[in-house]
Amino acid sequence: MNLQQFRFVRETIRRNYNLTEAARSLYTSQPGVSKSIIEFEEELGVKIFERHGKRIKGLTKPGAVVAQVIERIMREVDNLKKVSDEFAQKDEGGLVIGCTHAQARYLLPKVIPAFRARFPKVRMSLAEGNPPTLAQMVLHEQADLAIATESLAHTPGLVALPVVSWEHVVVVKPDHPLTELTSSQARNLTLEQLAQYPIVTYDRQFSGRRVIDEVFESRHITPDIVLEAIDADVIKTYVDVGLGIGIIAGIAYDPRRDKGLVGIPVGHLFGTHVTRVAMKQGVFLRDYVYALLEMLAPELTREVVQQALEKTPAPE
Repeated sequence: MNLQQFRFVRETIRRNYNLTEAARSLYTSQPGVSKSIIEFEEELGVKIFERHGKRIKGLTKPGAVVAQVIERIMREVDNLKKVSDEFAQKDEGGLVIGCTHAQARYLLPKVIPAFRARFPKVRMSLAEGNPPTLAQMVLHEQADLAIATESLAHTPGLVALPVVSWEHVVVVKPDHPLTELTSSQARNLTLEQLAQYPIVTYDRQFSGRRVIDEVFESRHITPDIVLEAIDADVIKTYVDVGLGIGIIAGIAYDPRRDKGLVGIPVGHLFGTHVTRVAMKQGVFLRDYVYALLEMLAPELTREVVQQALEKTPAPE
């Protein structure tokens, strides 16, 4: 058995058991991948994959165990490469950060300039996507980190650590009736009051929209959502042109920047949410990655992160 066979098995699983896609991603031929996997199965004495004719349909019971072992082996091989890079080129390398649009737009600009000043030779890339996609990117090592609010903490194989807490904010134009509320009234704003106005908010797969829907449903109130968007700036634009009131993540509202809008915190209605940064369990992190994590949240020290990465995950 050899590492090439391990790569073929792992990539076949990652490509949803499509040998053609696995071969293409590894820059080799489909027959070569198929032959290598069969030889590996013969050497092991067990079938790794369930087959229907020539098509692979899934993992056998022993195959699922083999796949877990292969994943651990390949992770350690990747770690060896990172260890080598760490000592050969300590402050050089690449860093891919998977993030939602909100994190790319509002959170990361607070830390990336300082990081670049400290590590000018590190090549950075931002890969935007929805939280489930970002989780898979980290698991498949297409990104070093993922930053999002939803999904990450519930994805097996990931270590997700808290970065910042936030709550929703209602944004309105300065002449909107809601701006006439006293401080006490604003702190006690009700769902019934919000439902009196057309609402512009996030698409269902982004930034706490599920929570918004659940809270309204729990009170048997049907809000008049006139526009959904994946971008808080788009939401604010349509609030500004009078389409309705907006409900956005608190990190997306800055009174200094959004001078044409008024923000009303509504955490008492929709709760507090936590943005997390996720890494693959057991991965070796370069020194500059630890530095970035501490810039994101001072409590994410090297010791705290290492303990979390090395912690044995609970059995599923």
